[in-house]
Amino acid sequence: MIATATLIAFIPAALALNVTPGADMMFCLGQGLRSGARPAFAASLGIALGGMVHVFLAGFGVAAVVATQPALFDLIRWVGVAYLLYLAWGAIVHPGGAGATNAPAVASASAFRAGILCNLTNPKVILFVLAFVPQFVRPEAGSVLGQFLILGAIISLGGIVVNGGVGVFAGRARSLFAGTGRAARWMSRITGGIFAGLALRLALMERA
Repeated sequence: MIATATLIAFIPAALALNVTPGADMMFCLGQGLRSGARPAFAASLGIALGGMVHVFLAGFGVAAVVATQPALFDLIRWVGVAYLLYLAWGAIVHPGGAGATNAPAVASASAFRAGILCNLTNPKVILFVLAFVPQFVRPEAGSVLGQFLILGAIISLGGIVVNGGVGVFAGRARSLFAGTGRAARWMSRITGGIFAGLALRLALMERA
């Protein structure tokens, strides 16, 4: 469905985008510092799934409608801001995260859901998908939606490797200080600062 030459051009470009520090990477970093390696990797899976939803909608043309409707676009953006501030508040008020409980599986599920929600409520992803992916889609090659999904899957897999790796690294670093209450509190504050910074970045984002 997708020509080899197109994939040869697309994969390095997608990899370059994945390794560029951005909101997804910082989110996984914050999850790793707050809750550990496993929840951080789960967050990267949630982000990847959210990204695939955006790609699916773009393939159907729904994302283009959202991007051209200022009110709907801004509604999604402010929901994302509110959710990130909620996560920031939780990280600061409840230091230690999952490391203070005996339910890592629940923490991972929560991180997975958080990754999905943060990605879906970031309209910047809509603009990215609409600006980047169509450059590599060839209608004459077959199903446009199928090409969108294949290219989106490549981006998502790269994101899981890169963002998940960053999150796992942060989780391993956190485990070194897990027994120190003061260090745990500071890591929670850093995590809260990361989430608050992402909220500010999203709030100040311009549609252009």
